[in-house]
Amino acid sequence: MSKTEKILDLDNEMEAHLIDGLLNERGIPHLIRSFHDSAYDGLWQSNSGWGRLDAPEEYREEIVKIFNEMSPADDVPHEDELPPEA
Repeated sequence: MSKTEKILDLDNEMEAHLIDGLLNERGIPHLIRSFHDSAYDGLWQSNSGWGRLDAPEEYREEIVKIFNEMSPADDVPHEDELPPEA
């Protein structure tokens, strides 16, 4: 896999499973890491949550769009949500 960066923070394991399945279906390379898998990740995280999704930067917009589409419409906007089109 090419160089990856953090694309999304994930709130819970269910969210992680859903986005993982959708990205696998589309063949988008990614890695999902739980902060709870190791003490290092737990100390490293900068905010609360279940984990994070890393992927190549060129997939950022597509992944954030997929993530926002799978989120309930009445949910609080995710911090990684793309700004509305002008």
